[in-house]
Amino acid sequence: MKEKNICSEKDTSFQICMRTCLLQITGYKQLYHDVENVRKKPYDSANAQHEKMLLKLWSLLMPTKKLTARISKQWADIGFQGDDPKTDFRGMGILGLINLVYFSENYTSEAHQILSRSNHPKLGYSYAIVGINLTEMAYSLLKSEALKLHLYNFVPGVPTMEHFHQFYCYLVYEFDKFWLEEEPESIMYFNLYREKFHERIKGLLMDCNAVLTLKT
Repeated sequence: MKEKNICSEKDTSFQICMRTCLLQITGYKQLYHDVENVRKKPYDSANAQHEKMLLKLWSLLMPTKKLTARISKQWADIGFQGDDPKTDFRGMGILGLINLVYFSENYTSEAHQILSRSNHPKLGYSYAIVGINLTEMAYSLLKSEALKLHLYNFVPGVPTMEHFHQFYCYLVYEFDKFWLEEEPESIMYFNLYREKFHERIKGLLMDCNAVLTLKT
């Protein structure tokens, strides 16, 4: 303010706005570090908290169906590839599971609907695997700073992990709609459509007024 000869008495809002901007800028950097630290933590089946979270995901998505064993082919019912989901979390670590649980817990009805649609005989996809893939998308957008405008517009202060999870939920909801609208010939074309969706999101994030939130 001294450098630019800004008088606080004449422009009372400047200090407030400047403080908010600085909080948002430093907060974005801190959020990236927080997300990165969680992503670096691998899923550990010896960690009781990790195991509890995984079983919680099952109960949230399959409330009427009991899991017969921790290592089971039943995991395929919610879109994991193998009998033990821990192998599917390698790329995004525990962050992938946290995101899946967050969406299933905070948008349970939507999660059930999307899981049901993911089992479509022709347009189906692996719910959990795609969810982890979208965690990677959210993470890469944060890392590349493409999320800046969205978070600056959406959060009047310091962005937190909660805001990252909310953006992830938006991606899950919108990707499901996008996938069904596009009607891919086969899941074999997943990477092609995933990239098309990614480009669409990046385009939306370039809008200076961007606020991408889940609207059910």
